[in-house]
Amino acid sequence: AIHREIRNSRLPPQLPLRNAGKGYQAIGRVKSPRAAPRLGTGAGAAWGGRRQPRALGAPAAAAVRSAAMGSPRATAPGQQLRALFYALPPGESSFRTVEEVPDYVEKSIPFFVAFIGLEFIVSWFQKRKLPGRINDGISSLSLGILSRLPDVLFRSVDLISYIYVWNNYRLFELPWNSPWTWYLTLLGVDFAYYCFHRISHEVNILWAAHQVHHSSEDYNLFTALRQSFLQKYTSWIFNLPMALFIPPSVFAAHLQFNLLYQFWIHTEVITNLGPLEWILNTPSHHRVHHGRNPYCIDKNYGGTLIIWDRIFGTFEAEDAKVVYGLTHPVNSFDPIMLQLRPLAHIWKTFWATPGFCNKLSVIFKGPGWGPGKPRLGLPEEIPVITGKEVPFNPRVPAFFNCYAVVHFAVIVDLYTELLGTVTMLSQGTILMRIGFIILSLTSFGLLMENRPKAGILEIIRCLVFIGVNKLGYLRTQFAFLGYTYEV
Repeated sequence: AIHREIRNSRLPPQLPLRNAGKGYQAIGRVKSPRAAPRLGTGAGAAWGGRRQPRALGAPAAAAVRSAAMGSPRATAPGQQLRALFYALPPGESSFRTVEEVPDYVEKSIPFFVAFIGLEFIVSWFQKRKLPGRINDGISSLSLGILSRLPDVLFRSVDLISYIYVWNNYRLFELPWNSPWTWYLTLLGVDFAYYCFHRISHEVNILWAAHQVHHSSEDYNLFTALRQSFLQKYTSWIFNLPMALFIPPSVFAAHLQFNLLYQFWIHTEVITNLGPLEWILNTPSHHRVHHGRNPYCIDKNYGGTLIIWDRIFGTFEAEDAKVVYGLTHPVNSFDPIMLQLRPLAHIWKTFWATPGFCNKLSVIFKGPGWGPGKPRLGLPEEIPVITGKEVPFNPRVPAFFNCYAVVHFAVIVDLYTELLGTVTMLSQGTILMRIGFIILSLTSFGLLMENRPKAGILEIIRCLVFIGVNKLGYLRTQFAFLGYTYEV
């Protein structure tokens, strides 16, 4: 009866999940050629279509009321701010169902911008210099946008896999509203992150994805947003043991808190936090993790807590001045090359290495491994830091930087509009917008490297923008700026 009412009333194509009996299940799902479901990254993915539903019969109306009861909980600005520091107590961040969990990450974007501005101000007063460079900052933001684009098309693999295990294999169920469950989940999520993070440094194929985050030679809040679009497709495995007993709603909240906490520790303006350094992952500890000094390699993997590193022998305190980046810098601002070049290197090394077992070792041993070497490579092969290292910084005219900043702001506007309207767009339009965003980010990277043919690609990009904008396939948040964007 519900499905019949859905068809007759043109209800939006996907209803949220609800907690029913044994576990979370879909209330109903129909296909629609005119409106695609939103498969977003939030804990409770929104649903919607181009038209409002007509008056429903009793069964469908009951289903809609049930779905509405599980909509994401509203959060106050103060709560969002405290979420960045993992400072929301159990009473404010415990939810019965996944659908009630707010999208803390998306709602924290204004705070990201505010803290980046604050970092620039504090750094200027402390050192009389800015904490980063325009080219590296745009590169980090481009990689952040690129890492989130798959979430426009696909639902979070972390939650899909977790809910599946919970529904089918859980051993027992801890109470969702118990403070003990909340604190146990904090420890579980952070320990799972420690394990995944450490393996990502010690297994070559996983390092090929994670190295994107370490490729910046600056260390600032922009670097926190520098993420891989491949990493999320392996990290989910480490969370599955918790699905045997921890409710998905509790896990969904802590997964976001653990990620948000790691934003503010990517800075040099905070030096030491005193006694907190013994327990928490702090800016000082994480600076070591991002260093390419020999004493910094493969240290301080914790997300929120540093206790795991102290327990398992991977802790290192900040000592000599940290030089940031990879031991063998990539020297590029092209987001696609930064994402895929390490995989190409593994591919070439795989075929160039003799012996089947050695070929497997190229994939599953450390990035420094070679035939006859230990699993993680030889420490003496790590390049020595002289203190005279110069970051990759091609000389370009000042107007190039101004041009890149202005056009990047336009792309951020288009990207934000895509996130806000994805439920009302066809798959073809979504793919076209994603393709244009990728083309733009690539073009900006080549421009900032001052590549010989970057200008040609940029002219093509601008012509594509004018064409698709005239055809109505691009929309901005500010309609009155459409003509300005074209100019």
